[in-house]
Amino acid sequence: MTVMDIHQILKKLPHRYPILLVDRVLAIEKGVRIRALKNVTVNEPFFSGHFPHRPVMPGVLMLEALAQAAALLAFDTLGVTPDDKSVYYFAGIDGARFKRPVEPGDQLLLDVSLDRMKAGIFKFSAKAWVGVFVRDLFTVQISRLGVSNNSIDGGAAVRFQTVYNDLRYNPSGAVSAL
Repeated sequence: MTVMDIHQILKKLPHRYPILLVDRVLAIEKGVRIRALKNVTVNEPFFSGHFPHRPVMPGVLMLEALAQAAALLAFDTLGVTPDDKSVYYFAGIDGARFKRPVEPGDQLLLDVSLDRMKAGIFKFSAKAWVGVFVRDLFTVQISRLGVSNNSIDGGAAVRFQTVYNDLRYNPSGAVSAL
């Protein structure tokens, strides 16, 4: 199992503050699963407006954090580091479910599993946890576009599978329905 600190993450992901949403990788099982952390602090720039009287992490940023963790898993699985000529975009998000709010002081556990990889297309299951409860479940597509000499070449797509049950996290990796 591989772990990554913030310096290793910065070498793999093009994102930087304030949009870099993975602080640490706890474990990567190559081609299988990644578990990563996002420490949610009151100093996050979005909390001043979302919402001043009751700060809540925006759901789209939870989706982005999971997508960044999935990208780290995909890069590790392929044994590649993206270069400046590649750009990755969301291609679609379906069935997002936000079970409970994420607030300052929470530690968001990002749990992404690779379900299938075929012809440059990845399918992942993704969940975000705080404590023992699921906060976020979704389906998303991410497409990679290679950019060179002002032209855009089509690339791989990443698809996440939605899990619709309210689930409980168990550090051993087992998941049970509530």
